[in-house]
Amino acid sequence: MDMRAEFIPEFSGNLRQHMLRLPEEIRQCRGIRIFGKRIKSIIFTTDVAIIRNSNADAVIAVYPFTPQPVITHALMMAADIPVFCGVGGGTTTGRRVANLALHAEYQGAIGVVLNAPSSNDTVITVAENIDIPIVITVVSEKDDIESRLRAGASILNVAAAHDTPQLVRSIRQKFPNIAIIATGGPSPANILETIEAGANAITWSPPSNGELFKDMMERYRRQSRGDIFPE
Repeated sequence: MDMRAEFIPEFSGNLRQHMLRLPEEIRQCRGIRIFGKRIKSIIFTTDVAIIRNSNADAVIAVYPFTPQPVITHALMMAADIPVFCGVGGGTTTGRRVANLALHAEYQGAIGVVLNAPSSNDTVITVAENIDIPIVITVVSEKDDIESRLRAGASILNVAAAHDTPQLVRSIRQKFPNIAIIATGGPSPANILETIEAGANAITWSPPSNGELFKDMMERYRRQSRGDIFPE
């Protein structure tokens, strides 16, 4: 047995040992190679502290507000991994989406994400203006995948809740070579099912800052009472 193939040196430092580690199951997918970078795990957040303290390969930064260049700029300045930036497509449409996408490219985004309601005309307009991949969100079997691809989408972002593995499997059967990002679900079993269905990369939703602080503050309180000793 070649031990060199199994041993992976790792360095984490004393102050960054409590980083968020994405589920190991994600490493089993094949990944997507974009501009030479192979991406398997994608963290779904706009929190720069979480972005800087996770071991994800990339970030998908989509949020439920009108996209703003200042937010994109802040994310790109803070992130130390590739970022897929949300640029609208639902409420925000047409030329404005194309302008936001071009700005995201100029700031260094590795790709832009368009919402599921985006019209094909909007996808075409964006594709005519940028040179980075367009990620289009897919939420249902009723979505016309072929027209999305003809319009210029490069990657599908499948987000169909508990139906995600089934939808990924259906898309993969019809389009064997298309790049698919998909939500992994709440458990390792869900992640593996989605990968086996054909997902190239998995998005993972991290706990919120409030959830992370809850355990930490409880530990601090126990230390203060003398219930446990600090490490």
